[in-house]
Amino acid sequence: MPRFVAFLRAINVGGHIVKMDRLCRLFETVGLTNVESFIASGNVLFDSKKSPASLEALIEKGLEKSLGYEVITMIRSASEVDQIVDHVDRDKLADGDGITLYVGLLKSAPTSAAARAVEAMSNDVDTLVIDGRELYWRCNKRFSDSTIQGPKLGKALGVPITTRNVTTVRKLAKKLSPA
Repeated sequence: MPRFVAFLRAINVGGHIVKMDRLCRLFETVGLTNVESFIASGNVLFDSKKSPASLEALIEKGLEKSLGYEVITMIRSASEVDQIVDHVDRDKLADGDGITLYVGLLKSAPTSAAARAVEAMSNDVDTLVIDGRELYWRCNKRFSDSTIQGPKLGKALGVPITTRNVTTVRKLAKKLSPA
């Protein structure tokens, strides 16, 4: 059965605290199987035969009903997570001392104009690259030194985004791989 990861936006931040065992149970109540969470930042792995778009709708509806607030969900298949890691390795995005790389998982691909506007925000500290439904954000210093502000980035993208450190994405890729 196909394996997926749901990247949940705004879980365990801003007062929206959900214990991971409860989150897994909520995924099971909407019919998903082999459910497990990975760290408390809103990463949930599961099996399903449904399409990613129908999974996003199913999970968002179920979580909003149970939690009382919207939880924007970005679904990626095991192969899509592998492709993200391959992109990072191929382009050596995470190479270098003091480099931190973040992957922004987008709800959908931004328009070409939005992608150009976001990439134009790149500077000496931050390099932003859009590839389909992913944003690769290379921070050449500490993230606290970044001049890019989340709300400004989100507005420029025009689509919902949730961000993970590349280390988390690599670990998820390993967990998604068949044993």
